Amino acid sequence: MPRHIYDCSEGCPVESTLQIISGKWKSVIIYHLIKEGNCRFNQLQKLMPNCSRRMLSLQLKELISDHIISKTTFPSVPPKTSYSLTQLGKTLTPLILEMEKWGEQYNKDHK
Repeated sequence: MPRHIYDCSEGCPVESTLQIISGKWKSVIIYHLIKEGNCRFNQLQKLMPNCSRRMLSLQLKELISDHIISKTTFPSVPPKTSYSLTQLGKTLTPLILEMEKWGEQYNKDHK
């Protein structure tokens, strides 16, 4: 899906960010890669049991396409793959960790 770079009218930087991290699972994938470092597909799936294999695969492909994560394939049988944040992806760390803090506070306040 092609991304748009907006002409910086009010609100557009947020819209640009949301294009990259929106969706139910992208921010969660980024969060786990921040916390765990490199992750294999099955490891991510275990960390996100409510995300189907198909959806996880789709979200990973989009994050790769957007240069947020990279995929490394190791020559073995069966092939092993590992996912990690790119330099660009690592710049999302403060944002995602603030989302974590906000979510923890919200969950605490709204039990």
